[in-house]
Amino acid sequence: MSTQAKQQPSALSGFTPYVETKGEEYMSESMRKHFSNILKKWKQDLMQEVDRTVDHMKDEAANFPDPADRASQEEEFALELRARDRERKLIKKIDKTLQLIEDEEYGWCESCGVEIGIRRLEARPTADLCVDCKTLAEIKEKQVGK
Repeated sequence: MSTQAKQQPSALSGFTPYVETKGEEYMSESMRKHFSNILKKWKQDLMQEVDRTVDHMKDEAANFPDPADRASQEEEFALELRARDRERKLIKKIDKTLQLIEDEEYGWCESCGVEIGIRRLEARPTADLCVDCKTLAEIKEKQVGK
C-alpha cells in the first residue's frame, strides 16, 4: 500500500460524496467548489499534523545519558521527519491541484485529455491521470524497474 493511500482515508473522511444534478456539465462551478473544499480540508489536516510533530519533538527532546535511549529517540524523530517530508510534498501537490481548480483545468487527464471522473477524484483528489493512463504508467514503471 502506498504512503499516500495510507494517509488519505483519515484525511479525506467526513465529506459527502458529490451528487450530480441531471444534465450538469462535468467540472461545473459546484463540482470545482466540492473538490476545492476537500483539498483545503486535507491541507489543513496535514498542516495541523506538522504543528503536532514540531510540538511533540520539542516536548520529547531529551538528552538521554544512555546511548540506546538516545538512539531510539533519534530514530523516532527521523521517522517522524520522513513522514512530514512526504506530507510537505503532498501539500505542494494539493496547492498545485487547487491552482488547477482555480484555472478551471482540473479533472482532465494530463496525458490523454479525457475526464478523470468524479469518483476517482474523490478517492484521490490530486489525481492527474485517468485510470487507463495511470495503469499504463505503472506498467511502464514496472518494466523500467526490472
